[in-house]
Amino acid sequence: MAAGVPPQQFVDALAQEFVEAWRALHISNDDFIRTTEARHVEAVQEFFRRLRSSGDAYKGMYEGWYCVSDETFFRDSDVGPDHLCPNPECRKPLLREQTESYFFRLSKFAEPLLAHIEANPGFLQPDFRRNEVISFIRQGLRDMSITRTNRGWGIPVPDEPDKVIYVWFDALINYLAATGWPTNQEQYLRLWPADVHLMAKEIFVRFHATLWPAMLMAIGVPLPRTVYAHGWWVDAEGKKEGKRTGGLPHPSEFSALIARKSGADPDVAADALRYLLLREMVFHGDSEFSEASFLNRYNTDLANDLGNLCNRTATMVHRYLQGRVPAGGSLSSDVEQVARNVLHEYDAALAEFRFNAALEAIWKLVARTNQYIEEKAPWRLAKAHDTNELTTVLGTCLAAIRTAALLLQPVMPVAAEKILHQIGIEPGTAQLEWQKTGPWSLPPKGAAIPDPIPIFPRIQELSMANEPAADASARQEQPADSNLITIDEFAKVDLRIADVVSAEPVPGATKLLKLHVDLAGERRTILAGIAEMYRPEELVGRQVVLVANLQPRKMRGVESQGMLLAADVDGQAILLQPETHVPSGSKVR
Repeated sequence: MAAGVPPQQFVDALAQEFVEAWRALHISNDDFIRTTEARHVEAVQEFFRRLRSSGDAYKGMYEGWYCVSDETFFRDSDVGPDHLCPNPECRKPLLREQTESYFFRLSKFAEPLLAHIEANPGFLQPDFRRNEVISFIRQGLRDMSITRTNRGWGIPVPDEPDKVIYVWFDALINYLAATGWPTNQEQYLRLWPADVHLMAKEIFVRFHATLWPAMLMAIGVPLPRTVYAHGWWVDAEGKKEGKRTGGLPHPSEFSALIARKSGADPDVAADALRYLLLREMVFHGDSEFSEASFLNRYNTDLANDLGNLCNRTATMVHRYLQGRVPAGGSLSSDVEQVARNVLHEYDAALAEFRFNAALEAIWKLVARTNQYIEEKAPWRLAKAHDTNELTTVLGTCLAAIRTAALLLQPVMPVAAEKILHQIGIEPGTAQLEWQKTGPWSLPPKGAAIPDPIPIFPRIQELSMANEPAADASARQEQPADSNLITIDEFAKVDLRIADVVSAEPVPGATKLLKLHVDLAGERRTILAGIAEMYRPEELVGRQVVLVANLQPRKMRGVESQGMLLAADVDGQAILLQPETHVPSGSKVR
């Protein structure tokens, strides 16, 4: 090998890197299993024996093109004249091989698979991926070669050590091996069938949604209840970013970057990365990774919205309520209703694997509570000695922070504990708090509030971190009005009213919609980053404000001929539109 070490030693080191990365990101797990472990080898060989005895694994001769890296055979029709691996992530030269092999009788299970998918609509998710699987199966399933020549690496075929079991066949059985199958029946029956398998889209259709359930059917083991395919992180051009292609920072390195730029506790920075990953990703599709967008959302969501709410509330409780949770008084029914609505949205979103929507729901409560503070102005209530109302307002803020922190705990376990501690809830008691008083309640009455310390310090320099300090100082010394423009400069901006004729998602983009608009008889294509707020069908027929003389810009291979105006409300884009319908092309003054 290129590393100059035996394969087992090489993979041992890689596995340990994963263990350490998950630990650094506070990812907890009941088990960590590897396909080189004895329990997995035992499960795979027993699985193979059962297939062989039933006749669903049979011997035959295989001739075809073989990729050593992917351990995959390809038909002649799949291979181009260059004889390179068809997998776009591999593209290595193929070998022509003829070998004796065991085949899995996959063709036998086409109809049973289609029947199971039809009878269980939630089995394959999301829906459009299920349709891909149905189409794949209906094209015809071929029996599959499931052994390879033993070259010193792999799980030997029982009683035939010259062969090893195909890696993508044996790897799937890892799910069963982790439950204790076939020896630990008590544990297996407790853990299986799995509620959900999560995996990337490229291994969904062929392996996890077709081969794996067929394998389970063949030996009479129940199928997982749901198999869910998530998308990729992609770059601005829609190309996959990851361990093979590069473009993504190591998670530990990125959380260290957040800690360094913000001054946050390293454990809080790791939790911040967990939040950013789930908040920025639309789980069912591809999501564009951008370091700048991650750091900007850290500031807007965590430092500004949540962090500011926690800090200002704790400060006012110290200033006006002697640093203790109120012992009595009522709470705002309006904010309580928002909290209960948020809980409903949160539960519904998690059930559908819409993790970003679940976090968006929490931020509705955070935003409403910040707005509530501005409306009620506790500082004025204190000045007017309106103790009852002041107690209601600050008590409501504490209750809202408690709800938000409890809902955030699965995503940000360390940071959520720190937030709860900041409002008088002892560490390690969050689950008890939820069971005792539910999602909406004051923290323990009379509990002492610690001196507020910012949990999410703001990142001051989002994009200039590598510039010399002198440059940053020069920017700070510029006149405060250096961004002012003259009326003549503003007059160059041509703002017009346009009608939205059609709208559709942009393939591979999570935030972009492609709109076709009518501008006084002229058709234009506009790309707008509003997919998180608007469904395409909601936009058709609406009027929007368009920057009509903006230089066209190409994104995702599409030329955008202008820009829509939208208000930025708590990080959400709210489109501007005229109060009443006006003629298309009307100038905005």
